[in-house]
Amino acid sequence: MMRSGNPALKESTFLDLGSGTVVANRDGAMTMNGTVNKTAMLLVVTLAAALFTWNKFFVAIASGTEANLMPYVLGGAIGGFVVAMITIFKKTWSPYTAPLYALLEGLFIGAVSAMFEMRFPGIVIQAVGLTFGTLAAMLMAYRSGLIKVTENFKLGVVAATGGIAILYLVSIVMGFFGKSIPFIHDSSWLGIAFSGFVVVIAALNLVLDFDFIENGVEQGAPKYMEWFAAFGLLVTLVWLYLEILRLLSKLQSRN
Repeated sequence: MMRSGNPALKESTFLDLGSGTVVANRDGAMTMNGTVNKTAMLLVVTLAAALFTWNKFFVAIASGTEANLMPYVLGGAIGGFVVAMITIFKKTWSPYTAPLYALLEGLFIGAVSAMFEMRFPGIVIQAVGLTFGTLAAMLMAYRSGLIKVTENFKLGVVAATGGIAILYLVSIVMGFFGKSIPFIHDSSWLGIAFSGFVVVIAALNLVLDFDFIENGVEQGAPKYMEWFAAFGLLVTLVWLYLEILRLLSKLQSRN
């Protein structure tokens, strides 16, 4: 059974919508190289969009004017969420919606990163390095068999991911009433431990994503699923990066 904590890569992702069976079309089937290439393309789009808002912020600061990035933060976050939902429910649209998602998330990440960098100089390069270092480490651990993707492992990571999502949702709802869950945002040792736990779960989701994509390739999923799989992996990477950024900011705020 294929399972992933990533909502984009759930159990039925590689199933044909009409028959409920995997489409075996080897002439136009999903490949690992194709998925890697699509992932690289999405990362380039994300980086380019992030650099746009990043430069906009620091050019404004250098000129002494106010850097209003909220349209990019809100537009990127809300737009990215809407496009992600469309992509999840309309997988055949992923060759078009995945790059759009990467663009919107890039605008959001660039703006958020610039604001963190302004407060904690050097934090962004650390977060980027740790994100891609974690990606490489998880891929090596998966390929070498150091981390074995058993059914219990999948269930544990999915359950933890769901619990984190519910906790964040509760925190957002409480925010509308002027309340909050302190350890999610503060820099206490409990808050740091929580962020560390979330980073670990996000990293383990990468392993589930690798396993899920490999299963899709083996079962001959349609070619467009390369874009969808790349989109799903980008979703996890964005989450991992933001959580690492949050963890580093908590650690640095204690200095």
